Amino acid sequence: MDKILIVDDNLDVCQALALMLELNGYKSHFCLNPEAALKAMTEQDFALVIQDMNFTRDTTSGEEGRELFHALRAIRPDIPIILLTAWTELEMAVTLMKAGAADYLGKPWDDHKLLTSIANLISLHKLTLDNRELKRHQAERQSVFREADLCGLVFGSAAMERCVDLALQLAKSDVSVLITGPNGAGKDRLADILHANSPLQNKPFIKVNVGALPMELMEAELFGAEAGAFTGATKARIGRFEAADGGTLFLDEIGNLPLSGQVKLLRVLQTGEFERLGSHQTRKCKVRVISATNADLRQDIIDGRFREDLFYRLNVVELNLPPLAARKDDILPLVDHFTGKRELSDDARRALLVHDWPGNVRELENACKRASILGRGESLSAADFGLGSLAAVANSNEVPQPLARGASQSQEPLRGEPDRDEIEAALAQHKGVIAKVAKSFGLSRQALYRRMEKFGIDGKKLD
Repeated sequence: MDKILIVDDNLDVCQALALMLELNGYKSHFCLNPEAALKAMTEQDFALVIQDMNFTRDTTSGEEGRELFHALRAIRPDIPIILLTAWTELEMAVTLMKAGAADYLGKPWDDHKLLTSIANLISLHKLTLDNRELKRHQAERQSVFREADLCGLVFGSAAMERCVDLALQLAKSDVSVLITGPNGAGKDRLADILHANSPLQNKPFIKVNVGALPMELMEAELFGAEAGAFTGATKARIGRFEAADGGTLFLDEIGNLPLSGQVKLLRVLQTGEFERLGSHQTRKCKVRVISATNADLRQDIIDGRFREDLFYRLNVVELNLPPLAARKDDILPLVDHFTGKRELSDDARRALLVHDWPGNVRELENACKRASILGRGESLSAADFGLGSLAAVANSNEVPQPLARGASQSQEPLRGEPDRDEIEAALAQHKGVIAKVAKSFGLSRQALYRRMEKFGIDGKKLD
């Protein structure tokens, strides 16, 4: 409940105002002279002041009211003050309004007008304080960002600002972090930030794209292998965990780790112990693990593809990276970065902002590379980015639907996570040539094979 200070040398006036305020949901405190009012201001928290203009020195000049006004403002520079005036002090009241007084009303006052003014001024004052606090937090956050190593990350959206702020907080700890979000959104850059701003920043930082590792070599890559452990293993090799000992290991596409590898990963996270493939010698390491996935691991747990106990070991804190479509304010800063701040035409700006970017930042970067090469005019057009038809839709004030897979204007590889139907359609289109199908989805052949195995697709059986 907001509390209002009343200052008037007439007790009847004070009591009348106090009763009116209390009947309308306000608390009040009244003082009969300026001295008592100034003392109360230093001891209590008021939302607003209603003050008379004259007290004991004289009854017409308003000089005491002026002195009180400036004294109150010296204590609380931003507090709203309503002046109660007689016609003889009107000129003084106008002068004080120019000096920052919030409002003035003549005596006798109109209750409705006074209550309306009080409500509006308190609401405006609270909004001003909230905005000031928000600006203070933003200034503090920007100061943190300036002092941090953001690893070249470019952003302009509030969503990305919150994400980076959380990443910088998590960087100071050694807890396991699971970065979630769609392909191409920048999960690896967040992993860079987590390591670069951590106490381990001068220690090894090893990255592993689990999705790009051949299934039969995945465990050897992660945990090492002795000579002769598998065909072609002519000498012992250390795994990524040994290489990252004392530092940070980033496991991208963690959802593609097979169950056998998940068991070993869980053991390392729990005990720090593991064995190389083909060895019974137990080794120890201390590694901070950061993992990332575009998959729904909770659904994978239900489907039996991912261990629940491992999920909770990896996901001490989840750092969710929104798709580019959910952070439109990042688009133009990223375009400036990727194109070297080339001038953009109006249609290019509209098309860039209206496109959904299903391939996220990776797709945007490819579009900017295309525009930088093809753009010959003084400014880059929507067509230079391969967004010509989108520009026409944007200019007609219609919101386009996301482009269907394979329907992009450019010949860039398709992006995103393909489903069963899309893989089968692509296999049929490319007559079972795995290299062409993998390229169309922006995947390695091994990654495509894993997805085919996941969906039970046999490419050899295609007609």
